[in-house]
Amino acid sequence: MTPHSTWQTVLCDSLEKVFPDQAPRPFTESVPLVAYRGQLASFQIAVRPPRLRESTRLGDVELEIVAPPGLRADVSVVDLVPNDLAAFEDADEGYLRTGPGLFPDLLRPAPHARLQPVVGQWRALWVDVIADAEAASGDQTVLVRVHSLADECVIGEFQVPVRVPSVDLAPLEIAHTEWFHCDGLADYYGFGVFSEPHWAAIENFLESAVRAGVNTILTPVWTAALDTGVTERRTPTQLLRIIDRGEEQYEFDFSGVRRWMTVCRKVGIRNLEIVHLFTQWGARATPPMIVDTPEGPEQRFGWHVPADDPRYRRLLEQMLPALRRVLDEEWGLDRVFFHVSDEPTLAHLESFATAWGIVADLLEGCTVIDALAELELHSKGLVALPIVSNDHADAFLDAGVPSMWLYYCVAQSRRVANRFMALPSSRSRVLGAQLYLTGAEGFLHWGFNFYNSFLSRRRIDPFRDTTAGSAFLGGDAFLVYPGPEGRPWESIRHRVVAEAFVDHRAMAMLARCTSDGNVRAIVDPSADLTLTSFPADPDHYRRVAVALADGLVDAAGSRSSDQA
Repeated sequence: MTPHSTWQTVLCDSLEKVFPDQAPRPFTESVPLVAYRGQLASFQIAVRPPRLRESTRLGDVELEIVAPPGLRADVSVVDLVPNDLAAFEDADEGYLRTGPGLFPDLLRPAPHARLQPVVGQWRALWVDVIADAEAASGDQTVLVRVHSLADECVIGEFQVPVRVPSVDLAPLEIAHTEWFHCDGLADYYGFGVFSEPHWAAIENFLESAVRAGVNTILTPVWTAALDTGVTERRTPTQLLRIIDRGEEQYEFDFSGVRRWMTVCRKVGIRNLEIVHLFTQWGARATPPMIVDTPEGPEQRFGWHVPADDPRYRRLLEQMLPALRRVLDEEWGLDRVFFHVSDEPTLAHLESFATAWGIVADLLEGCTVIDALAELELHSKGLVALPIVSNDHADAFLDAGVPSMWLYYCVAQSRRVANRFMALPSSRSRVLGAQLYLTGAEGFLHWGFNFYNSFLSRRRIDPFRDTTAGSAFLGGDAFLVYPGPEGRPWESIRHRVVAEAFVDHRAMAMLARCTSDGNVRAIVDPSADLTLTSFPADPDHYRRVAVALADGLVDAAGSRSSDQA
């Protein structure tokens, strides 16, 4: 870095990551932010203090934001977080950095819009612009002044262009789930499972998930058999009370499930995703289920009970029909997804087929989904609606599979979209276009708030450990951090995921208003955007967002003229 004798300030867009040792890419002012009413439009102000300034004399930097009526701004500090596994050794050339270090990610709320600068380093403030219902349509300007409180002067001033479309976005048409881990909240905060403080935290974090574009939520009717070693046990989070009435007869109390549905309705969740009926990576055992007996709670099922144990089938014969009735009557079975087992491979063909055979008749008429990478599992009829990893999806597309979702996780680290801290944000933003262009009916990611190490061998502090115990690339295991009082602190990655799904909503809405061909001409004019080939230029995605918004406004105007 070259020392400078004056303050440096740079306006940046939401797709820039401001590292302390690198001058950031400036905002392209010819491309305005797009702020649909009720949605966020974000930018950043990066600051670097003068050379050789004593840190004790720097004082805070404060933003003064002047926004037109109907636009308001929330400010966060972009905090650096430790990332000891930024990339694998075979990382492609698209990574920003591949070594361990401090990465910009956490958005710490700054109600006073202040930042403590650091000598010799770039730091950033993140600004979310929210267009309220009364915001005027069209092009507007948000004025930002950057003040040095110690020097008592303005050290930077920017005019941020914001375009507010005259149309409101329709809801997301496809399913979007980020696996929600209730145990992480109970463990980190020390709340009793499904105590009132736990329920309050669940609601707060579900609201955050909805802000990221989530409309489908993993529902722990029983404790999820996910990311758990064979000898490990996650904190039980079972909504359904299973009561042993003797002679393998059971009674079910759905009050916990009903409360979950009430909270989900309140925050805007559309679909419920029931946790898996068998263990992950092979479907060889039953999930951990607690049964109330006269002697007290008993973990009757789990790793110690094989998948084909007749006792489990007898439980399912009673439990699944009862669960289906409740869901059908009180939620809508057409908005419920069931799982058999996560990420089976051909090596698990026999055990997965056995597991599917155990429950197939009990799930007849239901939508059953599972994540996988190999086409043969679908071809054999074992997974009718596959959730396919984005690095294996071309085979499914080439085979003409009529319905599929996409997913990515830590394994999808080369040449494809992902959300790792070490990747440029454009590589996350492209997901919206890829989902639209492939016709995917949904998207799944496994980690909204996973606060355990690999295989849940221990709990972690996500502020200190962003890699699940040096097992997953930084940014894979969670999108949000556990802030004070059971409230989430979000991240840059959270915002960019949300932007990708706003993109998809705009694409789908414009296709309905005009045509699919019109959308493709905007999103992929050269017809070469694929799951492994896509623009790296951040401004490409911002220009597409503007073109989609303008297209929606034009389409609405045409309809009004026709009606007149």
